[in-house]
Amino acid sequence: MVNFTSDAKNFYVGWELWFPYQYRNSQQELVGLDFEIFNTIFAKVGYTTEYTELPWKRHLHYIKTGEMDVAMGASLSEERQRYAMFSEAYRQETVNLFVRNGQANSIKLGGLSDLTNSNYMIGIESGYYYGDEYQALIKTAEFQEHIIEVVDIEENVTLLLAGHIDGFLVDPATMKAFSDKYKMAGEFEKHALSIYQADIHIIFSKKSVKPGVVTAINQTIGDLKKSGELDKIINKWNHPN
Repeated sequence: MVNFTSDAKNFYVGWELWFPYQYRNSQQELVGLDFEIFNTIFAKVGYTTEYTELPWKRHLHYIKTGEMDVAMGASLSEERQRYAMFSEAYRQETVNLFVRNGQANSIKLGGLSDLTNSNYMIGIESGYYYGDEYQALIKTAEFQEHIIEVVDIEENVTLLLAGHIDGFLVDPATMKAFSDKYKMAGEFEKHALSIYQADIHIIFSKKSVKPGVVTAINQTIGDLKKSGELDKIINKWNHPN
């Protein structure tokens, strides 16, 4: 293993409650898909971290000013590239259509736009990002008629089980966490419809972090991908037991 100790330092890392990616368990430990990947990467490079819980917008501001060094769970944007260095993608953010188990083949939807001329109703959570195609379609009244907006996954599951909707949009890790929590494994399945997918990165403040740090992190991400260790962590959080 390459030794980066000459560059070793303590990194100030922000986090925000985002179940099941970043949260505290009943023992008050910081856990979740992002934390597990992040801690694995940083332990391999030999860097230490200090965590602070803070809202995402403020966190990004501190990355800009150099008051915080690192953020995880970030998607790429031109604006962020002005003040932050991006790691290689360490996971993908995906949103899928989940339906009742056994229903995926009978719900005929090739693309999101097919909803418009269908008899299907789909549940979504307010404040969630479902990709550019969805953003464009939701501006049309014809598409809106097939969408029910709710507060959380619990509400979507209730509507689905009662037959008020045919499916709902959610990311696989959240779906698995819900199924595990309520012992509902085997109740739902993923539809083949493609909704949204984007790369997720670790970002580093240009003000407080040397570029060599990002190089070391990227090398480690590459190693974890090659060894299959990264996939193993992701699959643990994304797939039903």
